[in-house]
Amino acid sequence: MAEKAGRREYRMEELAKEAGITVRTLRFYRERKLIPPPRREGRIAWYDETHLARLRTISGLLERGHTLSGIAELAEAFDHGRNVGELLGLGAPTEETPVRLSPEELADVFAGQATPENLAAALDLGYLGTDGGEIVHISRRLLDVSAALVREGIPLADVLAAAGRVRVHTEALAALFTDLVLKQDRTPEDLRRLRPLAKGVVEAELSMALDRRLPAAREQSP
Repeated sequence: MAEKAGRREYRMEELAKEAGITVRTLRFYRERKLIPPPRREGRIAWYDETHLARLRTISGLLERGHTLSGIAELAEAFDHGRNVGELLGLGAPTEETPVRLSPEELADVFAGQATPENLAAALDLGYLGTDGGEIVHISRRLLDVSAALVREGIPLADVLAAAGRVRVHTEALAALFTDLVLKQDRTPEDLRRLRPLAKGVVEAELSMALDRRLPAAREQSP
């Protein structure tokens, strides 16, 4: 075991021991590209905390019934996803609270529906970013609502597809309100101050639209 630039590093045998697996299993995971390549120093391979976190994630997902093939696809999605800095750089939420999750916790939240396809969709929407061995969801409210819909029996894939459609409409509503305010010779500070009014209009209109939909839904139900 060694320290490099403040990071703890492990030889293969040390890493396997820390992760609670055999060296043979570690070699197998490396051959399957379930973990990133180690840092090479001559003939010595050095692993760090990122490798250890990934190995613990693999063990946790296996315990939850995921297959190695599925885990490999998840790992590839993690490795190609935006990191947290990139995610927040696209527009840090001013009223939303980001949530940190391990991959195992994400799998539990969505009742086994955290598939590579759903993960990729969430990454594309900008809901998720990665930070080492952790995942960051950009909004506690969106995470809670999505999880509640999945618990109600709505597939996560459908929830994410709907989220994409909602994004289109909300972007249009935000543009509408921005144009309305700023064309009155107001400033971006006025826009920030008046944003609760926009949210109030959208919430009221959505509430009334749902009221109009409910009678029709009752008529169509068997």
